[in-house]
Amino acid sequence: METAECLLPREKLLAKGIEMLTDDELLALFLRTGTPGKDVFTLAKDILNHFGSLHSLLTADYSQFIGVAGIGVAKYAQLRGIAELARRFYDVQMEGANPLLSPELTRSFLQSQFAMESREIFMVIFLNAQHKVIKHSRLFSGTLSHVEVHPREIVREAIKINASAVILAHNHPSGCAEPSKADKLITERVVKCCQFMDIRVLDHLVIGRGEYVSFAERGWI
Repeated sequence: METAECLLPREKLLAKGIEMLTDDELLALFLRTGTPGKDVFTLAKDILNHFGSLHSLLTADYSQFIGVAGIGVAKYAQLRGIAELARRFYDVQMEGANPLLSPELTRSFLQSQFAMESREIFMVIFLNAQHKVIKHSRLFSGTLSHVEVHPREIVREAIKINASAVILAHNHPSGCAEPSKADKLITERVVKCCQFMDIRVLDHLVIGRGEYVSFAERGWI
């Protein structure tokens, strides 16, 4: 039999939509039951307070779960699975999409790709002449605050798959999306390198934690 405490967020979901559930209600819906002496809502709030946020909870590694009451190996695996399902969901949605017609989808896709990363990753979305997505690739990976990018590798990959345009993207694990001087310089280098092969750089998106910066929106591309 389902407990009343578990039915409440389900009823709210059905009546008002899942987007109306708070973080602790979503977590309680997932946990389903509490622990001896602690109902599921209290447990969910305690877990979120322990990690500080839903983002920190879903990106924590296993060592951070050791000793947290109410979460064992199975729950840890399920929580990591949620983040991976979201990443793959946006993967499928992006196939054949036109990022210029759905910039919100592109940002959600990139945020899902970078959510679990603790170091800088440089990704390129390759587009055809109609600006539909051909593929996306994590071409370069770096450290917490730096990633080395080689423009020729981007051009080489674009030519290989007959891409007409690209969207550049990388993350800032620190959370602040404001581009650095190095970010601006490498963007200029990539743009110049691509121009020689008649490949357009449509944008460079820097993804932080809950924020982003678009070079195109700022008029830098």
